[in-house]
Amino acid sequence: MLVAGSLVVVLAVAGGIAYAVTQMNKTEDGPWQAAASKPLVKPAGTSGENGTELVIGDKNAKETLTVYEDPRCPMCSAFEQNSGKKLREDVKDGRYKVRFVIANFLDDNPAIKGTGSKNAVSALGAALDVSSEAFLDYKEALYSKRNHPEETDDAFADDKKLLDIAQQVPALKGNKDFEKNLKDHIFDRWALELGKLMGKDGVKGTPALVHNKKQLTVPGTENPPIMSKQFTAVIDAEFGPRKK
Repeated sequence: MLVAGSLVVVLAVAGGIAYAVTQMNKTEDGPWQAAASKPLVKPAGTSGENGTELVIGDKNAKETLTVYEDPRCPMCSAFEQNSGKKLREDVKDGRYKVRFVIANFLDDNPAIKGTGSKNAVSALGAALDVSSEAFLDYKEALYSKRNHPEETDDAFADDKKLLDIAQQVPALKGNKDFEKNLKDHIFDRWALELGKLMGKDGVKGTPALVHNKKQLTVPGTENPPIMSKQFTAVIDAEFGPRKK
């Protein structure tokens, strides 16, 4: 009877903890559940249904590279730190334009559940509304070694954290319109819509590079080209050697 009684207490406590965690998650996700029915506001520079076509680069560039990233993804951070500048150089030179798909699937991972990815995508929308350069600079800052949190740390759920990082971007530092749009969560609905694309496109992880419906990987593996030399080799093989 004592054992049975103890078991009931343990189960009750465990049930209470589970209920508390569930309620906490509901509270955290509440604003994002509401965001799904908010009016859709599209950042400047987007096109397509729901403004989810986010393409940066020379409109006359014949080729389009699609890049899938999640703000909380540690491998995306490694990709940006190692190959991000080369990607931006290629775009600047008109080698190809880039379609960015910024996902938020890590927020739904039960082991690290949170709202940081969605919140960061919304903030990136506010940066994009300023300019494409501000978007690229802010994304680079978010993924930098200085600012990117551990995957389990939902730091980007905090608006203040996102605003603090934005002060490192010249176009966003002290920018009142950007700050208002971020704090007022103007682009939350857009962030949710953008987050649906990865599943629709059949991409299962980030980072991912796709050209003509083909996922680009390091030869002999299923891994994306993270390191600079890998990225250069894979891109040269796909698009031809860079013109000197």
